[in-house]
Amino acid sequence: MDPVAGTPKVTKTDQEWREQLSPNEYAVLRQAATEPAWQGEYVDTKTVGVYECRGCGAELFRSDTKFESHCGWPSFYDPTDSDAVILREDRSLGMVRVEVLCASCHGHLGHVFEGEGYPTPTDQRYCINSIAVRLTPAE
Repeated sequence: MDPVAGTPKVTKTDQEWREQLSPNEYAVLRQAATEPAWQGEYVDTKTVGVYECRGCGAELFRSDTKFESHCGWPSFYDPTDSDAVILREDRSLGMVRVEVLCASCHGHLGHVFEGEGYPTPTDQRYCINSIAVRLTPAE
């Protein structure tokens, strides 16, 4: 697990992020908040396409790695590319988790969990806030 490596490819001032993002998007992407369970627009989506970072547009996940985990947030078993996300230790809320960040803008996406027994090729669950991504349907 790497710490947040280097400078983001997409850099903006805090004011620029606030102007670009809605207050809820800003809270999740820039302040590591979590949207309420079962309320995100992509929890039950089965549309084929690509999930991109809502902050910078970088491709993060594809619909063919999305699965139903019944946890209240969209779940994926693998990012599009291992370089698409950065993983870092998160010790907030009195527990140790692995935070998932967009590698391009360092926006907070959610967390990744391992060893939960889901029947996926990686045994990982990237638990991602819907509000942190945007689905671009396949044509």
